[in-house]
This record gives sequence, structure tokens and C-alpha cells, in this order.
Amino acid sequence: MEGNIDDYTQDGTVDLKGNPVRRSKRGGWRACSFVVAYEVFERMAYHGISSNLVLYLTNKLHQGTVKSANNVTNWVGTIWVTPIVGAYVADAHLGRYWTFAIASCIYLMGMIVLTLSVSLPGLKPPACKDINSRDCKKASTLQLGIFFAALYTLAVGTGGTKPNISTIGADQFDEFEPKEKAHKLSFFNWWMFSIFFGALFANTVLVYIQDNVGWTLGYGLPTLGLSISIAIFFTGTPFYRHKKPTGSPFTKMAKVIVAAIRKWNVPLPTDPKELYELDLEDYAQKGKYKIDSTQNLRFFNKAAVKTSSTNPWMLCSVTQVEETKQMLAMIPILVATFVPSTMLAQINTLFVKQGTTLDRAIGSSFKIPPASLTGFVTLSMLICVVLYDRYFVRITQWWTKNPRGITLLQRMGIGLVIHIIIMVIASFTERYRLSVAKDHGIVEKGQQVPLTIFVLLPQFMLMGTADAFLEVAKIEFFYDQAPESMKSLGTSYSMTTLGVGNFLSTFLLSTVSDITKRHGHKGWILNNLNVSHLDYYYAFFAILNVLNFVFFLVVAKFYVYRAEVSDSMEVLTEELKVMRLRASAQEATVAG
Repeated sequence: MEGNIDDYTQDGTVDLKGNPVRRSKRGGWRACSFVVAYEVFERMAYHGISSNLVLYLTNKLHQGTVKSANNVTNWVGTIWVTPIVGAYVADAHLGRYWTFAIASCIYLMGMIVLTLSVSLPGLKPPACKDINSRDCKKASTLQLGIFFAALYTLAVGTGGTKPNISTIGADQFDEFEPKEKAHKLSFFNWWMFSIFFGALFANTVLVYIQDNVGWTLGYGLPTLGLSISIAIFFTGTPFYRHKKPTGSPFTKMAKVIVAAIRKWNVPLPTDPKELYELDLEDYAQKGKYKIDSTQNLRFFNKAAVKTSSTNPWMLCSVTQVEETKQMLAMIPILVATFVPSTMLAQINTLFVKQGTTLDRAIGSSFKIPPASLTGFVTLSMLICVVLYDRYFVRITQWWTKNPRGITLLQRMGIGLVIHIIIMVIASFTERYRLSVAKDHGIVEKGQQVPLTIFVLLPQFMLMGTADAFLEVAKIEFFYDQAPESMKSLGTSYSMTTLGVGNFLSTFLLSTVSDITKRHGHKGWILNNLNVSHLDYYYAFFAILNVLNFVFFLVVAKFYVYRAEVSDSMEVLTEELKVMRLRASAQEATVAG
């Protein structure tokens, strides 16, 4: 009987009917295999659209460099911001599984309409040989409306899938079981591996099909891939562990902030135990986690100071206060990731546009699609993640005694340094490309520069290396540091930074393009890249990255990692045992 009791999970996970679950029946790597397989096909679908979107907008919808790049970054920005809504719905109402299930259907509907819009002749403008010609007929309002409606329907769907699918995967490991906790440490590395494996297929095979076979098949295959991924996910339903919705994290946080402000002049007690907290039994029965009061952001402790009012907007428990403080404490780190996310936005926009100006021939007949270079980002990422997990962590563990090798913030810091190096290299590479164009007298004509496209390879490869450090650490950091009841919101933090980064890219590109055209100047970013100055633009990005790195060092220095939940749970268990022993002793005394 004891063995059966030990087999139940201790982290509050249940099945879809709300019943406790056994480790031997649900969860673990068996359940995760369905989630990881979903992600491979879903990433293939997403990158099959996003990688080459800037070229579809310029070559087929006849938009200019700045407009097409901004349309891509605005859409990608929306893709990464909507997860906040998806996280809210999951945490407050439907739970992660059902939020994902509904959103995946919306996602698929958007993909189907998008495929139709690039396939039916009436939904796109006539073909044009010289895309720089003013004679090219622009897409009509109806054509643009259907195309972008499909894109943004897709974005709404991903808002519900992105923050929940990785969290569902992480939920399959019980932090209070040593072996499963160890597996969870590697989960995010292999999660990113699955993401970029799907992206590699999209950036090579699908991009080639789009450029050389046609957009109908090029978009039809991602739609089929998404259908397969959704089917795979639902096949794994009998094996998943689920966590119940715990209420809106935004409402919880708002109550703490309002209560603290309303009691701004109330003194804090010298003993933290005098602050308001729920009974230990209450946390144990609901499978929640008690968090002790800390001095970090101590102003918000005022929300737990006892007064005559018990209104939830005037009095909050210590645990609720600490949960809010954990989410607020991560915001400076979140802000520090905006600039590198802006750098990532260049991969599928300006980096790809650069590739269109270079010699893409391999041999006598094959031409590499410009967007296929993003496959080297993926390849570099895959290699670096494996090397990091298998060798770097083991070597640094011996030195630091940290199970992760180095801290998550240190890993992010290495990624930020690599981003500085990338933009320096990109600036010098572009300067070299412009000099070759000038030497061959093809600046004004905008002809292809007699320089191999692989001259761009270093900046693409290093982007993958930076991802292996920064992006993986970012996802794990925001999940790990978020309180248990706000994991979906924590995951959405890592996605929100990508959204803000893309919107920031739109702002910077538009602003720099406008400012540099003033006073009779040609400007830095034009439709003809041979007369543009992307080298100046990339140098500006390098400086921006240096300033951002200094900001990161400051906020990282003052960041306090949250205590291990498992430790607090052990303390809670021991305290409950003591309370029960005392109660039994009192009953025995009374009986005697």
C-alpha cells in the first residue's frame, strides 16, 4: 500500500477529470515524447511561413524593403505578444490543456486560409519580372486583407499554443521526485533542440520548394505539418499530467500592488511572522506551496500587514505577496532581453534581403534560396545545445558545483556578448559587400554582387550559438523563477520579449530610415541595398548591444534567485508533522 501511495505525484498534478495521477502511468519522458514531436512539426509549419515571408511580400505582393521588413516584424511581434493572453486564459479559466486544444484549431484555420491566399489567382496580384519596377501592380485591398487576416488569425492561435505547450511538457516532471527533477533540468535544452530541428527542415527543404517549385506547395506542406502535429499531441492525451487553473495571475498581482499602495504609511512589523498568512493545512490540502517572507522588494510586504480590514484588495497573504514580488523582480531581466530579440528579428528580414543581392550559385545549376541561410542558425544551435548539455555543463559542474554548470543569468550574459560580436561582424561584412559592388560599378543598377552568399555565413552561425546560450537560458529562467501558480505567465515572459523585440525592430528601422533621408541624404535603408548603408545600421546595433549588456550586468547583480520550491515543501511537510504531533499530544493530555 505504501508503494502505491509513493507512486502518486506530489506536485498537485491530476488527470483531465481532476483525479490524482501515478508517476508510473502518466508523465515523464513518455508523455513528453508526444509534446516534443508536436513541437518539431509545429516549428516546421511556423518557420515554413516566417523564414521566407519577407520575400513573398516583396516578390509577390510587390512591397518595398522597409515596408515588407516592418510587416514581417509586426506580425512576428504579434505572434510573440499574444501568449500573454493565452497564459491568462490557461491560468485563470480553462487550464493549459484546453486552452491549447482550442487555440490549435484557430492556428490551423489561419494556416488553411493563408495557403488558399497564396494559391488562388484572384487572391494575389499578377506576377512581375522586375520587382523594383514601378509598373508592378500592387496587391488590392481585398487581397491584402485576406492575406493579413489569415496571418493574424494564425497569430491568435499561437497565442494559446506557445505559452502552454512548453509548460505542459515541463509539468510532466515532478519536482519532488529526485530522478524526475534531474530530467527536468535537461528538458528545456532538448525542447529547444526539437524546436530547431523542425526549423531546420523548414529553412532548407520548404524554403527551397517555395523559391523553386511554388508557394502553393511551399505553404501547403507547413499546413499539413501542423495538422500532423496537432494529431500527435491529442494522441498523447491519456499519458499527460495536468495542473488545475489557479486563478488569474494578473488579479493576484494587482491585489498585492493595490493593497501595498493603500497601506504605504503603515509600518512593517519587525517579526515577519506577524504578517498575514494562511494556515499550513490550507496549503497542504490544495497542493499549493507556502513561501516565507523575504526582504526583497520589501515595500510590497505592506500588503500582508494586518489591519482592521480583511478585504482581499487590502490584505494579502505572505505567499501571494512573494509570488507577486517574484514576477516583478524578473521585469528588469525581461527588459534586458528586448535588444537581443531585436537582433533576432534581422535574421528573417535584412539578413535574408542581403542574401538576395549575392551570388547564390552552387555548381552550374543549383541556387541556394537566401532564406535557407537561416538553416545555419538552426544547425549551429543544434550543435551548440548538444555540446553545452553533454560537455560544457559537466566541465563547469566540477568547477562551480552548480547542477546547471553556470547560473542561468551567466548563460544569458554569454549570449549577450555573442550578440555584440555578431553585429560587429555583420557591419564589416556589409561594408565589404558594398566595396565589391562599387568596384564592379553595379551600385546604382542594383545588380547582383559577384560575391558568394556564404560571406554572410558567420553572422548566421553565430546567431545560432547565441541562441544556445541566451534563448534556452531565457526560457528556463522565466519558467524556473516564476511561482508555481504562475508558470504559464512566466513562460509567456520569454515569448513577450521576442514580441517586443520585433516591434522595437519595426520602430528602429522606420525611424532610422526616416531620419537618414532628411536634409537631402539618400538614407541608410533603401529598396536597392547596393546604395544603402546597412553597415552603418549594423554598427548602430552593435553600440546598442554594448549599452544593453552594461544594463544587464547591473540588473543581474541585484537579482535574487527564488528559493527552491521543493525545499519550502519539505519545510511545510515537517511543520505539518510537528503541528499534528502537538495536536495529538494535547488530545492525549486531555484524555488522560
